[in-house]
Amino acid sequence: MTSFSQYILQRLLAALITLIGISLIIFLLVRLLPGDPARVIAGLLASEEDVEQIRVWMGLDRPLPVQYAMFFSRMVRGDLGISARTKEPVLKEILSRLPATMKLAVISMTIAGVLGVLGGVLAAYRRNSILDFLISVGTLFGISMPVYWLGLMLIVLFAVRLHWLPAAGSERPASYILPSFTLAAFSIALVARMTRSSMLEVLSEDYVRTARAKGLRESVVVLRHALSNALIPVVTVIGLQFGALLGGAVLTETVFGWPGMGQLMVDSIFARDYPMVQGIVLVFSSLLILVNLIVDILYAYIDPRIHYG
Repeated sequence: MTSFSQYILQRLLAALITLIGISLIIFLLVRLLPGDPARVIAGLLASEEDVEQIRVWMGLDRPLPVQYAMFFSRMVRGDLGISARTKEPVLKEILSRLPATMKLAVISMTIAGVLGVLGGVLAAYRRNSILDFLISVGTLFGISMPVYWLGLMLIVLFAVRLHWLPAAGSERPASYILPSFTLAAFSIALVARMTRSSMLEVLSEDYVRTARAKGLRESVVVLRHALSNALIPVVTVIGLQFGALLGGAVLTETVFGWPGMGQLMVDSIFARDYPMVQGIVLVFSSLLILVNLIVDILYAYIDPRIHYG
């Protein structure tokens, strides 16, 4: 077995252990929340006998270790329980909302990657210029702004005052613009700062000076020799930011009424739908672990300086 294969196996094992740990934390946190899950599922008008039957069916009358074993066994088989609010399987409800969230996250990450890398390259190439200053101020603004505040301001400006874009929904292509930019704002700033820093470091390397001394065009020096090496650490940031976008979608979807997992989670919290909240957090966590795993493997593959193990 090669060292790269061993590295992948180690990362898979670490991802599995992390997933087990997260499932245990989610299980315990939900059990600490106030209220009786059996009563919530049965409804306010249900008799005590019905509530007790549901409690036995869910295994709530058993010790916590047994409950967790039952929860983990069902989770592995894809059974995340029944929604207390809609009486539908939790996994079915989540899968019906997942495409909307993934679509929003992918569009936002594409915007962040393109604008962030472009801004970072321009800022580094025009170091200490007015353009560099403006991009630095813009990235500071993007990192500092709360997502919900930015979303509300964009709605007020582009939907309420100018009537250019819809304030909510996902029926039209124009509906994607405001939530995508809101969700991407922080990532654009972070990617731009990372790209600028990495580009400045690479542009001072000997091989870049050698390329210029050979008389190569400046665009070839910057794009082929400098940018290709500067993007290696940026790949990690973009990958990790994709995971962060999935988490940030909760606030963005709430502000824009986006029919994704974030909106479903907020509705489930208000309805005290514990099985649904538990399932959504678990799916979000699994996606984050999967993204981190892919980034680790991709980073080790494209950067030969990485030592496996």
